[in-house]
Formats: sequence, structure tokens, C-alpha cells
Amino acid sequence: MKRDGSATRVASRQTDAMDSTTFDLIVIGAGPGGEAAAHKARTLGATVAVIDRKWFGGSCPFVGCLPSKALLHSAAEHHANPPQYAWPRASKHRDFMINRPEDASEPDDSSHVKSLEKSGAVIYRGDAQISGKGRVTVTHDGVRHELSAKNVVVAVGSYSRPIRIPGIEAIDVWTNEQATLTRELPRSLLILGGGPTGCELAQVYARFEVPVTIVQSGPRLAPTDHPRNSEVVRATLEKDGVTVRTGVRAVGARAGAGTDGAHVIDLDDGSTAEGHVLLAAIGREVPLDDIGLEHYGLDTSGRTPPYPRDGRLRIAEGLYAVGDAAGPELHTHQAHYQGELAARMIHGEDVAPDYRALPRATYSDPEAAFVGLSLDGAKEAGIDAFEKVADFAKSSRGYALEAKLGHITIVVDRASRELVGAAVAAPDASAAIHECVLAIKARVRVDILAETIHAFPSTSRILNGLFADALAELDGTKAIPAG
Repeated sequence: MKRDGSATRVASRQTDAMDSTTFDLIVIGAGPGGEAAAHKARTLGATVAVIDRKWFGGSCPFVGCLPSKALLHSAAEHHANPPQYAWPRASKHRDFMINRPEDASEPDDSSHVKSLEKSGAVIYRGDAQISGKGRVTVTHDGVRHELSAKNVVVAVGSYSRPIRIPGIEAIDVWTNEQATLTRELPRSLLILGGGPTGCELAQVYARFEVPVTIVQSGPRLAPTDHPRNSEVVRATLEKDGVTVRTGVRAVGARAGAGTDGAHVIDLDDGSTAEGHVLLAAIGREVPLDDIGLEHYGLDTSGRTPPYPRDGRLRIAEGLYAVGDAAGPELHTHQAHYQGELAARMIHGEDVAPDYRALPRATYSDPEAAFVGLSLDGAKEAGIDAFEKVADFAKSSRGYALEAKLGHITIVVDRASRELVGAAVAAPDASAAIHECVLAIKARVRVDILAETIHAFPSTSRILNGLFADALAELDGTKAIPAG
């Protein structure tokens, strides 16, 4: 299939519905959630149509997860040895990761299209509009396709929330797309928003010697992360030379009014921040108002959200939402989980989503990961909980790596003796956290976790020591340090 912006219908290779426009399932949006729903539905024997107006595969492989992690790797390599890993090499590695030819401005999504085709799904590239219950209209270049299905899955993803302040219209603002696709380093970068996107990209460009400033309206970076993780992320960025401004909000913009033609952002405390490039990382918005949800009795007037984005998946009879459109959070792994689960629910399986063990990760250096509840969150939920904390820098693993910061924290429910939360800030946090993810999901008691053998001197071995400490507190005994 050509990526020339035109819409195309690709008939299924494994069904008899070559000319049919009636399916068991229509999926609007071909990001990770939509792809997962389509593939799972096909394995369950359903006929499936998948629609997307842009990239099949969604943001993650092209302007999100994969390019940002490739750039973070390159930035770490450059930071360690600048002459051996310059920006041109980083740009080429990023292009390899997103399947973008050297002479192309956009990534090539053909591998995602081919995978869906191979599964037997029917592909439409164009704009989708729900025109009635179980009816979807696809338009492209003046051509209309009228599709019907018993069930529809909304997997429309999200887009970068626009900055809405006076004067911003005169500035060509970057989103995550430009920040991950650019082949040229900016002279300086001003990032509005201190969530995972802002923090990760701040470290990328700072390590390539670009002056970077982050402005975060709240009191801390990574506001949805564990507070200790937020502290580590901030300290790491400041060590890399990033100027971090928290507790201040942008109230106005002046294009080119700063030093050497930099843009100026006026802040609500009377101060300013400058950057030759401005990156919007203040959150994401989901395009739900004009997709046709009113045909299912959902209010899209804008006064209130059309449905609670709490991850329930089934939002009306025959209508499901997955991925960013579903909530409760915004993660590729959440979208994939929800897509498969929605397909199973549609198939009639007695399953329901469970987000108790939903991991979050920021892939800065060091990484930060969090699952479940913080101690305060557990107490707010009515759980009689306590926490145990280890200083990563003072562990055997930390000493070996000459770490200067980091932590491992667990939160335990006294009544059930189960883990209800964990946070890690360490070089391998995104991997180490998954023992805790599984423990929370499977409701494994601390008794078992403390008796499990952990390789020394891994980050997981530090968790082992915390499990032993927690068991000792539960039983009123004294733990032996595990290193």
C-alpha cells in the first residue's frame, strides 16, 4: 500500500468477503490498541475492517515510543563519548527505528499494513465517521465507503494538546512529532510540560549540548509518577544541564522577542523563559467530539465528556473504546492489553479489565518505573499500608555502577500481606518493576516474595531485601540485610 495520503481499500486475503462491506467488527484507528483488537478478533474468527487516516501502527512506532527511546540511547552514547556518536549518527539510527528512508519526510507504515492484511483484516485508509449504530462511513478523495458491523471499536489515539495563550499563533510550535522526527538540532529548546514526553526529550537534547528549559505548572516533574521518581528525574535532568522551572504557568508568548531571536514565554510569576524552538508537552487530547458517538446516545456537546475514560472498554451496546480513547492512562502497553481484551469481550468471553498492576515507565537515564499505589494513595484507598525504601546508590548494585541517586520502594497491605505498590528509579527500572507487576496482579503474598531467590547483585536483589524487611515488620521480627 502506498503512503501517499490517499485512502485505499485492501481486500482480505483470507476471507470470502472480497467485495463485502459488512463485518463482525469495525476498528476505527490502527494504533497499538486498534491493531491488537483487529489481530485478536481475527484469531477468534471474526471478519474485521480497520480504518486509519494516517499511519497504520499509530504514534508509538513512528513519533512516540520507538524514536524517543532510540534518541535516548543515542544521547547516552554521545554523552559518554561525543566524538564517537554525533547527532548525524543518532538521526540515522532514529530513522532506521521508524522505517523512514533517507530521502523521505515521513515513516513508512507498510509493515503494519502487511501484518493486518496477512491476518485477514480489510484495510481502509481515510477518515472514519460513525453514521449510525453499527454503521461507519469512510471518505477519501471524494470517495465514500459505507461499512456496517455489529460491533465498533474506537481506537482513535490522541494528539498533543495545543498551547492556548496569547501570541502563540505566531510561533511554529513543535509537538512530539517534530521533536522525534527532526533531522536538525535546535539552537535552544523550551519545553512546556514536565510529563514523560517532556522529560525524556529534555534529556535527549540536553545531552546533545542543546540548551534546554522545562516549564512545569505543577510543583514537580512527572506529576503522575511516584514522588521519589519525580525527585530522581529532576535531579538527573539538572545534572545534564536542563533548567527546570516548576510551579509556574505560561500566560503569553512573544515570537522572536528574546536573545538572538529566541521566542519568549511570559510566566505567571512575572518571569520569562526562552527558546528558539518551543515544544508543547502539556498533555494529550482525544478526538471524540466529532466521530459520531451521538448515534449511540452519548453526549458530545462538549459540556461533559461523552463517557468516563476509566478504562471500562464497553461504552455502549455494540461500541467499545480502547487505548487513549478508553483511559484510565495513556500507555502503549495499556492500549495493546485493552485491544485484545475488547476483542475477547465482543467474542462473548467473561472477562473484564483489571488495572491494579498497570506499570508506568519513564526511560530517562536512570529510568523510573511505578506500579500500583504510593503509600499516600493506598491510605486514601482505605488500605492499612506501610512502605519500605532502599537507597539504590548505597546498594551493592549501586556501588558497582557508581550511582549517585535512585531508590527502590515497596508498599504493602498489612491485612492481606500483599504488595499493592512499588516504584524504582535505577538504570534498569523498567525491567526490575515487572516482578512487582506480577506480584500485584497475582496477589502474591510477601511471604513468598521474601523466600524467592534473587540473583546478586541485581536491582531485583534489592527488592528481595525490602520484601524480607516487610515480612519482618508483618511478623514482628528482625530482617537480615540482603544487599
